[in-house]
Amino acid sequence: MTSSSSPSQDTKRLAHDYPEGLRADALMEEDVAWSHEIDGERDGDQFDRSERAALRRVAGLSTELEDVTEVEYRQLRLERVVLVGVWTTGTIQDADNSLAELAALAETAGALVLDGVIQRRDKPDAATYIGSGKALELRDIVIETGADTVICDGELSPGQLIQLEDVVKVKVIDRTALILDIFAQHAKSREGKAQVALAQMQYMLPRLRGWGQSLSRQMGGGRGGLATRGPGETKIETDRRRIREKMAKMRREIADMKTGREIKRQERRRNKVPSVAIAGYTNAGKSSLLNRLTGAGVLVENALFATLDPTVRRAETPSGRLYTLADTVGFVRHLPHHLVEAFRSTMEEVGDSDLILHVVDGSHPVPEEQLAAVREVIRDVGATDVPEIVVINKADAADPLVLQRLLRVEKRSIAVSARTGQGIEELLALIDNELPRPSVEVEALVPYTHGKLVARAHTEGEVISEEHTAEGTLLKVRVHEELAADLAPYTPAPAA
Repeated sequence: MTSSSSPSQDTKRLAHDYPEGLRADALMEEDVAWSHEIDGERDGDQFDRSERAALRRVAGLSTELEDVTEVEYRQLRLERVVLVGVWTTGTIQDADNSLAELAALAETAGALVLDGVIQRRDKPDAATYIGSGKALELRDIVIETGADTVICDGELSPGQLIQLEDVVKVKVIDRTALILDIFAQHAKSREGKAQVALAQMQYMLPRLRGWGQSLSRQMGGGRGGLATRGPGETKIETDRRRIREKMAKMRREIADMKTGREIKRQERRRNKVPSVAIAGYTNAGKSSLLNRLTGAGVLVENALFATLDPTVRRAETPSGRLYTLADTVGFVRHLPHHLVEAFRSTMEEVGDSDLILHVVDGSHPVPEEQLAAVREVIRDVGATDVPEIVVINKADAADPLVLQRLLRVEKRSIAVSARTGQGIEELLALIDNELPRPSVEVEALVPYTHGKLVARAHTEGEVISEEHTAEGTLLKVRVHEELAADLAPYTPAPAA
């Protein structure tokens, strides 16, 4: 039951010496308090942070006879986890990066990472994911570190979860369940919570398990009679049926919410307002870029999936053209298909946009993998035809050689820093050039009694020149066909 190769070849231990007390204190400080040293350096105005820190300690409040100076609103206990991954393809550096990302996901979910192991295999074991011998070694690591959870870097089948738990004797979860847990913590809007709930139920349905009386049958399986003929329905079958009913209800609710968002999109289309979608890997700096470009004040935090609900803000190009800027949910490698399906209506902002700002973290060890992972999801939502600008963020912290390589490989790219403002002016000019322009050029003398047409020309078109005369406003504009037809009656007659 042991593997054929030595542990030094098959297993790579990644130890993380994080003092639990310090980690807990840091989390408590971040959640309930604000300090200039920590929060003063964050990007933009943090309007959303007040919502996450709304539940605070109350000083001088007590229901005891003895004097109590403060009451703690919660007791924080971090789950102690061990990470495990299977290295099937690529280099050992790729495997290390994948497990490091899993560690960041675990810390974002509120866990304390104690250790990590990587198993070298051609493919994951069908029974225990890492093989029976390595499962026994993993059990020894769990006992040695005192961990209470094992997180696997992949999506495990129900059978793999059960058999691995039987060996290690602690809770086992996979990468998909971890990402779903983070989404459940960070969803704030009604639609976001519904989408996360739907994805969780899709994941949970094939993984329901029964213990003891959970498999007992109900009476009443037949058409009636003295002993209610027929075997009846087991408890786990009842649970599955109820989950399917809840999923159907949740899909109807999400479809209704989608209708409201589609009405808003149609209004923007009717007014011919171009739209720009910010897409990219999680923690690449999308929200920081949105704050820098529009002053939106959305939450910015050095954590994966810190912001989940999409944000749409109005912006203006240097030439005065209006457009909308939408911040979408972040992507990650091996994004669970449950989430892609549940968040498809939200991700339609990317497919319906006129331009995609693909944000990539220039300081990441392998930014090319981030680009490939995001483009895979963009293909899934059918947005491959939308023009794309690659925005290499965090240029102030990136390796200059990496920036040069990315700028050389990605033809339509620009290096910026949302924190310092480097390259933002050039990015705005690039957005102005790339946005679709109205197709019809019109010169019209609009009477002052029809000021609404002049206002529409400014909001829906591109004003080339404007002159106020005694008869009215002389405009030379580039507009769409509908507005050109409205301006046609005021077109000056050609000179004889």
